[in-house]
Amino acid sequence: MLCTRLTNARILTMDPDHPVAHDLGIWRGRIVGLDEAVTSLPAREVVDLQGATVLPGFIDSHVHLAWAGLKADTPSIAPCERIEDVLAVIGEAASRKAEPGVWVDVAGYDQRALGRHLTAAEIDRVSHGRKIFLMHDSGHACVVNSAVLDLLPPDVPHQEGFLAESAMTAVRRLRLPYSQQELADAIERAGRTCLAEGITACAEAGIGGGLLGHSPVELGAYQLLRDQGRLPLRVQLMAAGDTLRPRAAHRDDGIPRALDLGLRTGFGDDWLSLGALKIYTDGGMMARTAALTEPYEGTSHTGQLQDEPERIAELVVDGHLAGWQLAIHAIGDRAADLALDALERAQTLRPRPAARHRVEHAGLIRPDQLPRFARLGVSAVVQPHFLRSFGDDYADVMGERRAPWMYRGRGFLDHGVTLVGSSDRPVTDGSPLRAIQFMVERASASGRRIGPDEGITVDEALHAYTAAGAYACHWDDSAGSLTPGKRADLVVLGDDPRAVATSRIGDIEVVATYVDGRVAKGST
Repeated sequence: MLCTRLTNARILTMDPDHPVAHDLGIWRGRIVGLDEAVTSLPAREVVDLQGATVLPGFIDSHVHLAWAGLKADTPSIAPCERIEDVLAVIGEAASRKAEPGVWVDVAGYDQRALGRHLTAAEIDRVSHGRKIFLMHDSGHACVVNSAVLDLLPPDVPHQEGFLAESAMTAVRRLRLPYSQQELADAIERAGRTCLAEGITACAEAGIGGGLLGHSPVELGAYQLLRDQGRLPLRVQLMAAGDTLRPRAAHRDDGIPRALDLGLRTGFGDDWLSLGALKIYTDGGMMARTAALTEPYEGTSHTGQLQDEPERIAELVVDGHLAGWQLAIHAIGDRAADLALDALERAQTLRPRPAARHRVEHAGLIRPDQLPRFARLGVSAVVQPHFLRSFGDDYADVMGERRAPWMYRGRGFLDHGVTLVGSSDRPVTDGSPLRAIQFMVERASASGRRIGPDEGITVDEALHAYTAAGAYACHWDDSAGSLTPGKRADLVVLGDDPRAVATSRIGDIEVVATYVDGRVAKGST
């Protein structure tokens, strides 16, 4: 007897051998058959979906759940466009803290809304003796007050309280990490939001590291949720590259650096597992730290790399040799050159054609770099929402010639590169449906078309958020399509994204999200 049979539905399976179905049978959390194979079978529960559309659960291959959950519970200056309004919010947040000298976090900082960066001296006027930390929305920079600057070593560079990349990491190391309970609550909060948007699995893009990791023992927060039955969706964890350490190992093992116990990609189960090794090469375009080969328009500035190029390349090679899948953050084209060069060197030393290495963001990719992605078998894990939310600004700072190269779609697919959809939540909107809409129409929130020739079809965009996401996370044997034997993780939509006008895709209702064959709590 089936546990559940879904009937009277338009089921888009993402399986080319059986692309559309009307019935789907579930037994013990797995899909056991479609259409005639299950229609006549008895079931404990029969759900008439009344013509709704069913898809595999969306996979967000690059998120920051802990950061998203913490940000949602932090005072924010995001609506403010005047310095005095920002300072008023900071002052209010600081005044709520009972004891002088404590840290006060404020979210939503983006200098573009203000026309310039805040300064430590300005924040000092409203800090009430507290240590103020404003996280930049990109995650690659912060602004602090003098009480924090006074604690930093004199060689840490800053611009009147603005610190980017490794300098921000130095600030974060001054603080005691969040507790595991705080992190667990934040992760659960963000995970529930994902479920409501039809996401059933995601890849957490970097735990335990200095830049965005929230604790050296961050994995414990996920295990705590798993043990308590509170993990809302399936999560694959990327270990930050700076968590690797030189280890004494047998020469034949070929492992120059490793996590303790030799852990690497693949450890875990269907709910919580260890995925790729996350390696940063550059910063972000919002903070103007993405590393470019040519300057940002109207400047002489070309961004920055996170470290000396050879040191970054050595980490890529060592991670590859140690058996990791690699997820290399590279937003600018200069950073992508470094990533591709290092991956080519690594594959030459020890060929691993099934490694499925990934470039995260691939924000600005020149035409000559596309064949290299294909030749190396590297997936491009893009964030369509970046151009939807920030496209006007990004197009301006890239200029007319380079703007079409940003967050490509058609260019990757035409070269045979696996195109993977993701959000980088909470940097911007996390909705897969709104991202799918952008991938097709290539229009920013203002309606500006950015690289329209990079637009792809609705089917291709759906593939990026289902089957391609599963491939990128090594889940393709159990997720990404509604195929017998795979997990019964799926999303029920109020309309078929392929049948409505493109401009309506982002507004399609998520009716329900199923994980393990059951409607997920809080998803409806």
